[in-house]
Amino acid sequence: MTLAESPAPPTTTAPLLDFRNVEMTFPNGTVALRGVDLSVSRGEFVSVVGPSGCGKSTLLRIASGLESASDGTAELRTDRIGYVFQDATLLPWRNVNANVQLLAELGGVPRAERAAKAEKAIELVGLKGFEKHLPKQLSGGMRMRTSLARSLTLDPELFLFDEPFGALDEITRERLNDELLRLFAEQQFAGLFITHSVSEAVYLSTKVVVMSGRPGSIVTTFDVPFPMPRDPDIRFTPEFADLVGRVSHSLREGHN
Repeated sequence: MTLAESPAPPTTTAPLLDFRNVEMTFPNGTVALRGVDLSVSRGEFVSVVGPSGCGKSTLLRIASGLESASDGTAELRTDRIGYVFQDATLLPWRNVNANVQLLAELGGVPRAERAAKAEKAIELVGLKGFEKHLPKQLSGGMRMRTSLARSLTLDPELFLFDEPFGALDEITRERLNDELLRLFAEQQFAGLFITHSVSEAVYLSTKVVVMSGRPGSIVTTFDVPFPMPRDPDIRFTPEFADLVGRVSHSLREGHN
């Protein structure tokens, strides 16, 4: 079986996130989203690409419950949600361990339990040995790992990512992509990932959704056929380049 023919991993029954004809109009009259149908199940990693201002982040805020859709239905079937923002949003006076414990602490998790969760999450993201470091002592990639670990303490069934690696250099970004795929293979959460990078979307995902310019609607969806766990060298194969090219072409067409 060639890479192009390999099936995507199977998913579970009911989606954890289910959008049906979702629309979003802001009070000033700006229509951000129109007629969006999108679902994400456990074991699916769905990336969304689209031009700036097309409503990608609005889509994520609706998924997290931070915004309510103006029309349509946005159904969420879990309350265990992890959210990783564009910025690591770490508290500068807290060290890595204390930052990782923050969400569990705010959620009322007992001290011993959250300490154990933080220890496990720190090890999962490869920061063991840096527990006492402050954010100013960390690289950009390490700060994002800390942010990721912080959300992992919530044992999320649904992970939402708002361009978390966009500000990082290419080598660091690729390494974190590999780390995220490793976590996805281990945890099998449902992932919704916003990015401007088509190659990143194809590499990480089981499915790539292409959105049009504002008001954002879904132009097309690509199933990514490459098997999990994913070999980093797949980025250099003709099959990968072909799919990146087709997604890019669809993105350009949707922007016109």
